[in-house]
Formats: sequence, structure tokens, C-alpha cells
Amino acid sequence: MSDLEQMLQPTFAAKHVKAALKHFQAMTTEFQQGAWEETIGKGGKFVEAALKALYVHVGKTLPAAREFKAGKVMADLEQLASGSFDDAIRLTIPRACRFAYDIASNRGARHDPGEIDPNQMDARAVVASAAWTLAEMLRYAQNGGLEPAVVQELVDGLTQRQYPLLEDVDGRVYFHVRGASARDVALLSLWHKHPGRMTEDELIAAVMRHRFKKPNATMAVARLGHLVDRDEHGKLRLLQTGMRLAEQLIASAKIRE
Repeated sequence: MSDLEQMLQPTFAAKHVKAALKHFQAMTTEFQQGAWEETIGKGGKFVEAALKALYVHVGKTLPAAREFKAGKVMADLEQLASGSFDDAIRLTIPRACRFAYDIASNRGARHDPGEIDPNQMDARAVVASAAWTLAEMLRYAQNGGLEPAVVQELVDGLTQRQYPLLEDVDGRVYFHVRGASARDVALLSLWHKHPGRMTEDELIAAVMRHRFKKPNATMAVARLGHLVDRDEHGKLRLLQTGMRLAEQLIASAKIRE
């Protein structure tokens, strides 16, 4: 059992705590990889699990899974009598959940096609709201027994400061991975492009954007070897073995300051 699970239990039911933390971690992983829509979707699942934890805590009985309605649960929590439970349970957490859940439930439907793609902006809002919700649940579960700084440190450990590991600037992709080698950058560039392909020159240029000199970048691309497929035009595509290595690198990566 993780430290967070221990701190949230037994105030909140173990089943819902585990589900909330699983979805929270999945959400932040998607966010780090720049998968904005997937981030928002996982954020919606986190909200549902958090609401179930709150609902059971206040003595309510959850409906069958198919009949669960997040909106009704939030409304029921907000209608609890004043003074019956902490305002965090009755008001502030449900309101934060409503904000995040509205984004998760309507992603892509609230914006005109001609607007700037809102997914990254929405993903940031959902992650921030989910992190705040988890911090409030921790504070409540510990009944003020933890210093706010300790709670924030625990949440930051999961969100990794809520920064994505990659950044796309007008089609130029940067990987903010601490200690990444030139070969790592080449591997991640092909992973990001997958299932598309890149020429050697494009891949070398991508590595050089990360402050590697051309000889090092050229050597890094040459060292990909059996991890790539080369088509008749000389364009490279990452094979499954390379995809697995790239995903392992992402899973263990730390944000470069």
C-alpha cells in the first residue's frame, strides 16, 4: 500500500481510494506524454472515483454502476445540511469536480473548429483541478495532521509539477527529459512520430535541437540499428522493440529543470 493510500484510508473506502489513485497516475502519465485528450478522459475517471469515495464517506449508498450519475452525486453532496460535514466535502471538492468533469464530458464539443486546439489548455485545467481535489482529500483525511507543505509535496510527487515531458513549438518537438542522451532523443522523436516516418536528416535535426552537435546526433541515429525499419525512400519508422524502449524511458523519466 502506498503512502497516499494509507493516508486516505480509512477515512475513504479502500476500493475507491485505489481507483482514484490509479486514474490520477494514469492521467498524469498521459499528460507528461502530451496525450491531451487521453489526459482529460482519465481525469474524468478520477473525478468519478473521488466522488464515489466522498459519497460513501457521508453515508450514502452508491447506485449500480450503470446507474451512476456524477451530476446527481455532486448535487447530493452539495445539499448536505450545513455543519453535517466539512465544507470541503459538501461544497468545495464537489465544485472542483464539477468543473473538471464538465471539461471531461464535453471535450471537443464546446469549441468552434476554427479556434485554436483547446486540448492542451483543457488538459492543464483538469490536471490542476484533480491535483487540488486530491490534496483536499488528503488534508481532510488527516484532519489537519499534516502540514500543507507535506500534502503538496506528496501530490507534486504524482504530478511531477504538472509539466509535460514534451513540448511542440510550431511542429518542432522538444523532450524535457533529465539526462537524455542523443540516442534517447532520437528514439523519442521516432516514438512521437509513430506510426509516421522521418528521414535521417530530419531525425538528426531533431536531436541537434536538443543541443547535441551534428557528429553526436549522426552517431545517435546510426546507433538505432535494429530498432527501426527503413523503407525504400530511406525513411525510418520505429519497430515495436523501439516503441517498448521509448515507453520505458518515458515511464522512468524525470523533468529536466
